[in-house]
Amino acid sequence: MMKKLFYLGITLLVLFELANVFFIMPMPGSQRMTSIDLAYTLYSWRWLFRAVFALMILAGAASAWRVSWRRRFAVPALLVVAALVLYATNFVMAADHMFLAPKSVVMVPADRNKVDTARLVVGIEIDGEARAFPVQFIVSYCTVCRTGRVFSPVVDGHSESFRLVGMDHFNAMFEDQSTHSWWRQANGEAIAGPSKGKVLAEVPSRQVTLAEWLREHPKSLIMQPDQGLAKNYSKDFDFETGRSRKPLTGTDTASWHAKSWVVGITVNGQSKAYDWNRLRREGAVNDVLGGKPIVVALAPDRVSFCAFVRPSPMTRFVVRGDSLVAGRVAYAFSGQGPTGVLQPVSASQEFWHSWKTFQPATTSY
Repeated sequence: MMKKLFYLGITLLVLFELANVFFIMPMPGSQRMTSIDLAYTLYSWRWLFRAVFALMILAGAASAWRVSWRRRFAVPALLVVAALVLYATNFVMAADHMFLAPKSVVMVPADRNKVDTARLVVGIEIDGEARAFPVQFIVSYCTVCRTGRVFSPVVDGHSESFRLVGMDHFNAMFEDQSTHSWWRQANGEAIAGPSKGKVLAEVPSRQVTLAEWLREHPKSLIMQPDQGLAKNYSKDFDFETGRSRKPLTGTDTASWHAKSWVVGITVNGQSKAYDWNRLRREGAVNDVLGGKPIVVALAPDRVSFCAFVRPSPMTRFVVRGDSLVAGRVAYAFSGQGPTGVLQPVSASQEFWHSWKTFQPATTSY
């Protein structure tokens, strides 16, 4: 009986460690399951489960060893296997070990910048100060969803710290340091733990090339690569340009497929996805969403995009050169015009599967 405890403890420990990884990492079938509550329970009580299984192993080890000499070698062999599984699931396959966050954030002005200006960045401007964060370097950009988001880290009046803990429905999940709740990258919502239901305040941002961002914000600071992680950064532009065909992060060049690009916009509670291929063909799309007339436009570099509220439903924009033009009035892609600035609309480029998963009531243009 005691001998069976050893083998059962080893088996349950290995299965438990694999389950901890399976539910929150992109394993076959795992990301299409509604299993976040189970995953969080297993993770939260992981040390209790491990202690129970370890006691079972210890209690039965002596009996398992007292067998014929030919079979007793199974004991150390199984212990080695269990140790390897523990190491692989908690270190090699752990999200924050696979996708490394910068240990230092160095921001420099354009005249000291070393980042290729053709790189995509997530740009933000707050109180007249602009910052550009290359998607090549940051983990708040989910490459599996192609979502760039910026959130205020303030929760209940306190500045919080976050780490990458895994993935749910192919979207990055972060764990806060204080309550160990899990937060979704796509919309800033806490989906498990004591903070469940709370939502981080989103900071308006744009996804553009660094060249376009500096053209609009010449005094912007630019995040530089963490030299300690230099070997981990991608050297090519395949992800940014859509040439990648990798299973998780690659692009489908057709429209409205799971890995097709869309620009997603939500106005007054109504969401809509705009096909990237159509946007490339037309340059600017004039539409009405949530009762507001809007325009979605592609910059001359054919990579950067923007969205604004149109001055009136009758105003229709087209792209001419490096300007958004309505009749005889021309606006820069920053929204700056001769008599004022267009009101920006938060817009994100995403894979179609991501946008429709987290905006289930979305329509498509």
